[in-house]
Amino acid sequence: MGSEAEAPLPKWASTPCIMGIDEAGRGPVLGPMVYGCLYCARSYQKALATLNFADSKTLKEEKREELFELLKADESIGWSVDVIDPRELSAKMLKKHKVNLNEMSHDSATGLIKTVLNKGVLLTEVYLDTVGDPDKYRIKLSERFPSIKFVVAKKADSLYPVVSGASIVAKVTRDKALREWVLEETAENMHRSFGSGYPGDPETKAWLEHHKHSVFGFPTLVRFSWGNLIKWMKMF
Repeated sequence: MGSEAEAPLPKWASTPCIMGIDEAGRGPVLGPMVYGCLYCARSYQKALATLNFADSKTLKEEKREELFELLKADESIGWSVDVIDPRELSAKMLKKHKVNLNEMSHDSATGLIKTVLNKGVLLTEVYLDTVGDPDKYRIKLSERFPSIKFVVAKKADSLYPVVSGASIVAKVTRDKALREWVLEETAENMHRSFGSGYPGDPETKAWLEHHKHSVFGFPTLVRFSWGNLIKWMKMF
């Protein structure tokens, strides 16, 4: 679990605070899944809305990076990330007692809430995009953290600026992780032109086909447990 450099807890963190949580990289077959959170004093909500965060999927990469730099420099905002390695995603999904993606998502969100509470931040409200049934997810979180009010909604990243901010934290972190990914394998002719990483992307398909090995399967960047990937492999 990574976060901004450890700094003394700001004064605003001991006043009622809100937090948004969002993920990036749930659907691709390549790279990590990243959960990000953004938190600030409840009194800063209006100012947060003026920073023009939007659902990160609707913004160009340069704009997302520019906004990330702005929020990192803003002393009224805190943030944290959880980067789940593709090897961990695959291993958990292929275990005898499978851990599905929804469970991993819930665990990651719970871990981020605990991290921020453990820093001493007075979290009173947490907003997040639903994973599975919204009511069940809200009840699960409320039972775990009874002092926090949870708002679980579809499209939360386009409804609440605090979730839009978290979506930018998650997406920029994932993009950076993909850009800087060290391909451990030393196979000949390995290249990095893997496109978006989504299974429907022709460039991603071509990369997967080129890097498939009859014995070793795929490089560690690939989530080899993905159902659609397994089906696709059978076609070759």
